[in-house]
Amino acid sequence: MSSTKSPLQYNYYDLPFCKRPKTRSKADNLGERLTGDVLTNSPYEVSIKEDTSCKVLCRKVHRKSDIHLLKEVIDQEYRVHWMLDNLPVGIKLANSLADGLLYRGFPVGVASDEGSTDGKKKYYLYNHVRIIVRYTEDEAEYHGARIVGFEVVPFSVHHSYEGTYEKDKTSVSSCNAETVMKHSVDSLQEVGTSGTEVLYSYEVKWERSEAAWTNRWDVYIRGVADDDIHYFSIVNSLMIVLFLSGVLAMIMLRTLHRDISTYNEIQTLEEAQEESGWKLVHGDVFRPPSTSPMLLSVLAGSGLQVLGMTIVTMGCALFGLMSPSQRGSLLTTLLLLFVFMGSLAGNASAKVYKLCGGKDWKQNTLLTALLYPTMMGSLFVICNVVVASEGSTTAISLNTLLALLLLWLGVSTPLVLIGAYFGFKADVMSVPVRTNQIARHIPDPVWYTHPLFAIALGGVLPFGAVCIELFFIMSALWLHQVCLYVCM
Repeated sequence: MSSTKSPLQYNYYDLPFCKRPKTRSKADNLGERLTGDVLTNSPYEVSIKEDTSCKVLCRKVHRKSDIHLLKEVIDQEYRVHWMLDNLPVGIKLANSLADGLLYRGFPVGVASDEGSTDGKKKYYLYNHVRIIVRYTEDEAEYHGARIVGFEVVPFSVHHSYEGTYEKDKTSVSSCNAETVMKHSVDSLQEVGTSGTEVLYSYEVKWERSEAAWTNRWDVYIRGVADDDIHYFSIVNSLMIVLFLSGVLAMIMLRTLHRDISTYNEIQTLEEAQEESGWKLVHGDVFRPPSTSPMLLSVLAGSGLQVLGMTIVTMGCALFGLMSPSQRGSLLTTLLLLFVFMGSLAGNASAKVYKLCGGKDWKQNTLLTALLYPTMMGSLFVICNVVVASEGSTTAISLNTLLALLLLWLGVSTPLVLIGAYFGFKADVMSVPVRTNQIARHIPDPVWYTHPLFAIALGGVLPFGAVCIELFFIMSALWLHQVCLYVCM
């Protein structure tokens, strides 16, 4: 279960729902373990192309702690995520402008203050679900039926029966073969006080569809009704980036192209006196830093490692090598690519450190291999302890943590050492402008050249280019679930 109001994910069986006597959880790859995307068997029974009328799943008598937990997850708008044939469950919004689109997961319940005399909210539990499974049959491609859609319609129903409830014996008048479940405000299942009895039920409906099995994910990932705004924001961002790039390119070509060749020539005193402004420091641009040249080289190597990982991952996604049906594949790819890019980090760090005139290559190599992963790993362990204390499913086990440690020390670190070896063996990188032997004195800057002012002013245009598009990107990643508070 997940919520857009909380970063913590929980197991479905952390709530007092019906449970199979013997549950089995599994995760197919490392990415699933890290994201807490672990599948567990459910007690619901679905047979291929067989409709099931209303059927009571189980009976629960909720304790006070259960009632408190149910109200808490309803307030946080937690959503239940089921999987059928590796396809996530979805619901359709009754007032959705994007007809035909599914939104992942369905809510646990709903809270409302309508009809309340004391002003307190009332909580209603979705204890009945209509499972709609869509399938396709194409004898030319596949012999048999293939599932192309998985939808759930949740109901809150206060089931009624006479006498004492006995499983498979008691006749429930509100749930039988003749019952057609409908929304009714007169018979809602309220999350009351301790000792509240709840009957969980479900029905299954199979519908034939003309959708192709290869396109069954389209209802989850295609655009919604604001496509025009989305395209406009993309064009707007692209034009701003191109404009800024063009301005910088013109400055570089007109101002620096001819000056670089002049700077490399021996200048007379008169020529040097004619220079003014930023041109006075052209002989100090590539001067090695006097403080922490090793830190500069280590950060440069780690940054190149992250950049290489990002570019290759985006390339894999662009060419369709990662499918949304392969849960955890993106995170697994990121981790493996970061590990394999260790040689790139070691090589770049060694070359930058050699350019700065560094001699302690052993310390530089070890810091490149250990500094950034140690910082990120420490933050990860702290977050893992916090989510584990909250009982979230995103907390990883000790075996997974050992696997990450093995990837770091057993694969990434040796690759960094190999890359650093070839980096220190290579020739020193050449710079386009020679460096003066004596550093020029830098005068005290005026107020408007302060780094904080320059950062704020320089970030205005990039912020304007990305702020609108970032909203649509994040909305697409969360599949527009931020606006699901209006659904039921």
